[in-house]
Amino acid sequence: MNTEVKFVLDSNSSRPAYLHCYEILRDKILTGELPGGTKVVEEKIAAGLGVSRTPIRESIRKLENEGLIVNKKVVKPTEKDLRNMFSVRILLEGYSARCAATFLKEKEIEKLYEYVEIGRKGNKEEIMAANEKFHNDIVKASNNPVMIDIIDRMQAIIYLFRKIVVIYNRPHLIDEHEEIYESIKARDGEKAEILMKKHLETDLNFYLHVMSNE
Repeated sequence: MNTEVKFVLDSNSSRPAYLHCYEILRDKILTGELPGGTKVVEEKIAAGLGVSRTPIRESIRKLENEGLIVNKKVVKPTEKDLRNMFSVRILLEGYSARCAATFLKEKEIEKLYEYVEIGRKGNKEEIMAANEKFHNDIVKASNNPVMIDIIDRMQAIIYLFRKIVVIYNRPHLIDEHEEIYESIKARDGEKAEILMKKHLETDLNFYLHVMSNE
């Protein structure tokens, strides 16, 4: 691996070795300790963790399924990749917001407002978690297991985008969440869908702007 990173495996863990290796690698990718473009070398990781290449190979395969490793390198999405991925999110989450206005119960809608409040008052970790729950609760409102599964399989990549948006304090992020919440509370599905699509388009444009200036 081109980047010098220390690996520590908990020998007392009862979990399968490949799962523990996967969690370690995933965490280092999501925290940026293994940056995009880093080459993943099975032998070096196996030696660092004191395991055979078999659990490493299985953990890498799992990370590939999540889109975090591509062609034996930590994912570094191109602008085209980002636009393609966000176009899927915009379609699915826009539709989900429309569904949320129809199907969410009052208590579930008020939960969305709790996430908005955390977004205004919490620390970065709390904001990240509230942001994720806000979007996930709305996606689940679609009651469409295929759509939910598609978004679930994109969660790791979405996390990387979301972290940039939160760390760099994207303007009006929480205001937009509140507007979406208000439209869902008003049972205005059409407006909720429009606002969600606009929200995600703004996320994408902000992310591309930040990346172009790094």
